[in-house]
Amino acid sequence: MRFMVIAKATEDTEKPGALPDPQLMAEMNKYIDELIAAGVLLGYEGLHPSSKGARVRFTGDDRIVTDGPFAETKELIAGYTILQVKSLEDAIEWVKRSPNCSPGEGEVEIRQIFEPEDFASNFSEEEIQQEKQIRAQLADQAAKK
Repeated sequence: MRFMVIAKATEDTEKPGALPDPQLMAEMNKYIDELIAAGVLLGYEGLHPSSKGARVRFTGDDRIVTDGPFAETKELIAGYTILQVKSLEDAIEWVKRSPNCSPGEGEVEIRQIFEPEDFASNFSEEEIQQEKQIRAQLADQAAKK
């Protein structure tokens, strides 16, 4: 099972140009090394503040673009990790070992990622295999970069 661990933004992560504390980065790198050694880490990234982003709202055929920053920090994402583990409980245990990336309170959300088999009742075996082939091609492309 794959899970996305979503790190919520804070006022600190939303400050333009703000970089994490070097000590925190060292702790996070140690944690990442543990995930790699255990073979559960599939990917991870931190995100720039919302001031460098945009939102696109879809209303019928209309597209409305709003440039960042966005007011509701608690609704924003500062980064994510993708883990492959046996269960939600395993994902929770790995997340509990993570350093707190916020100087005070922090929060992450853990969400299971859909797999092609999850749609078996809606798609044929051929369509599921096609989806798996697309995912394999994407993985190959990423590996070549």
